Formats: sequence, structure tokens, C-alpha cells
Amino acid sequence: MKVLITGGAGFLGQRLARDLLARGALRKTLQGSGGTPEPITELVLLDTTPAASPVPDDARVRVETGDVADRAVLERLIDTDTAVIFHLAAILSAEAEAEFDLGMRINIDGTRALLEVCRARGHRPRLVFTSSVAVYGGNLPEEVQDDTALDPQSSYGVQKAMAELLIGDYSRRGFVDGRVLRLPTVAVRPGRPSGAASSFASGIVREALNGETAVCPVSGSTSIWLLSPRKAVQCLVTASEMEGEVLGTRRIVNLPGVSTTVDEMIEELSKFGGSKAVGRVEWVPDDVIERIVSSWPSSWNVTRAKKLGFSGDASFHAIIKVYVEDELPWAEKKRA
Repeated sequence: MKVLITGGAGFLGQRLARDLLARGALRKTLQGSGGTPEPITELVLLDTTPAASPVPDDARVRVETGDVADRAVLERLIDTDTAVIFHLAAILSAEAEAEFDLGMRINIDGTRALLEVCRARGHRPRLVFTSSVAVYGGNLPEEVQDDTALDPQSSYGVQKAMAELLIGDYSRRGFVDGRVLRLPTVAVRPGRPSGAASSFASGIVREALNGETAVCPVSGSTSIWLLSPRKAVQCLVTASEMEGEVLGTRRIVNLPGVSTTVDEMIEELSKFGGSKAVGRVEWVPDDVIERIVSSWPSSWNVTRAKKLGFSGDASFHAIIKVYVEDELPWAEKKRA
């Protein structure tokens, strides 16, 4: 089985790649095969830049540098052997707001180009697309339901919503077997701050536990819906292995997550890093970031997602613990 990850040099793409290589196989659901595990023989990682961390030294891995909006690049990489595509490549929220043309080219034109190449190949690959809480906005209910109307309040949210509709229609027409996952904010991410408006959600923990200043641009009462990287990867794999028929005509799933406020996040931070870590959080209000993040839902009904086999984290405490276990083993030893 050949698998393609767009955004393969990104944080989530790299974690997904390592997980897939460790698994060694995915259940094949194409053409009614009934969930038979099939070995992953080739894993293609596409991104515009090289990975910040070393790529796994594995004969199955093929690293490609190129623009996801360049159809010629996609035509070179996608063939009838490409059974599964994880489409993670994106210009994130704050950057898409600041760079409108760039966001449209990657988030819309890139998705359309990928779908068109799949249509031309005619083999209906499984396509797992990462969407976002940003598709919601405006006057939201306390808990977002599956049928809550979309009203994005950022260019990023609009672009993700448009891509969702495209994937739904290309799936209806039989060009791809699409699955859209609306991800909560994924935290805690290692490395440096990203172009996401919600990047501070990782920074509050990451920088503070690493002895650096953590800038928080929003108020302590701001609510946010979160999912750990470990759970995010599990959800991506779950989506890739399920029968498309179980989704019916609705190819979109609101993933489980943890609803918490920034004040509650900092309270949990204190349990891992004490007062010194909390003291490293610097409050620097940013009206643009506050407006974007405040327009997102902080809680949604995930009954359908759980029935489909998706799961989230138990608490924000558990999310920090995942970060400590996966990225800061020295901190876990110190706590023990």
C-alpha cells in the first residue's frame, strides 16, 4: 500500500509518519475488502520545506519537496497505487488571515488540485482531510451540534469550510473516498510557535516548562477546545481505516476534545512546573488573536464521533502529561 502525507514535514505529519511506520500496515477498505490489513510499502512525505527533525531512516519513506498547489507535483506523486492520502498541508489561522493570497492558494487551490489529480487517476483513494473548529463562529450555542450552521469569522475558517464542501462533493461523485476531521486545537506541540492563532495554547506549557517566557495574547477567561497530538494521530488513523459507508453522505466528523479556559490551563501548568513555570507566562493582549480564537466554539457534541470509534483526552492535565511523556522525559523522571 502506498500512502501520501501532504504537510509531511510538519509537526503532525511527522508524528503520523512515525506512527504509520511503527504500525506497518493499514486496514484496506477499498472495493469491499472487509478490513484486511495491508502492509505499507511506500510512505511519501510532501512538504514545501525539509523537516525540522530527522526523517525516519526507513526504506519505505520517500521525501518530496514541492508545492501542494502545483498540480505537476501532485501528478508526479499520486498514482493508482496511492491508496490513502492524509491531506494535512495548510496555511494556519493567523497566517492565513495576514496572508490572504497565500491562504487561498494552499488551502483552496491546493486542495482542489489534489482532488483533481485523484479524479484523473480514477482509483478513488481514501482521503483524510484535517479541518478545524474555525469553520464555526458568530452566534454559537453553548454546545455546537452536528447540524450547527457554519459561520467562520476568519479567512482560514472560510477556506477550511470550502474545502470540506469540495471533499464532500468529490466523494459523492465517487472521485475520492473522503473523510473530514474537524480538529480541536492540537496541543501541546513541541518546537517553536506556529502560524496558528491558537499557538499560545502550546506555548503556555511548552515555553513555561522549558524555562522560557510564554506569551499569552488572550484573556484568562478565553475558552478553547483541545486535543493532544497523540490522540490527533490516533484519530487520523481511525479515519483512514473505517469503511466510508459508515459516514453516509455526511463525511465530516467533529472530533472529541477537552474544553478549558486559559486560567484553568495555567492552574494545571502549576501542578507540573510550580510557581516558577506560572511566573513565566507573560500576558500580552493581541486583539486580532483574541477575536479569532473567541469566535471558535469551546465545546461541541461528539456523540457521533464516539460511536464511530474516535476518542479524545480525559482532561487538560492528561494533555500536559502526554507532552511530558512524549517530549520531556526528564521532567517526568524529576516528578517521579
